[in-house]
Amino acid sequence: MVKSVISMVIVALILAAGVIYETTFIRGEFTELTVATETLYDKIESETATENDVYVLQNKWVSAKEKLHAFISHNEIREFDMWIAETVNLVAANMWDEALSKTEVILELEEQIPKNFNVSFANIF
Repeated sequence: MVKSVISMVIVALILAAGVIYETTFIRGEFTELTVATETLYDKIESETATENDVYVLQNKWVSAKEKLHAFISHNEIREFDMWIAETVNLVAANMWDEALSKTEVILELEEQIPKNFNVSFANIF
């Protein structure tokens, strides 16, 4: 009986540690991406962005994606890839308004995806 209780407590602690690690890790990765995206957003807004500026974000995303692949869904990864690729083309064509709107979507994704991993009633049930 005592062994069973101790085993259940240990399992609960391991699960809690896993949840804390996952939440912290994902939030940290997206915080770094958000900083890069906000920098890109400012450059697009001032119409000084180049393709290389978008490639900086894209490279950060590729690096983060390799680590996040185990946590986030393929659909979210594909969606993020798509928005960044579209932004590259729009910046290259100097279509600033459209590029700005794509960058706003990227910022929204960077805000919403980590929320999927918060411990909340909606995410549990």
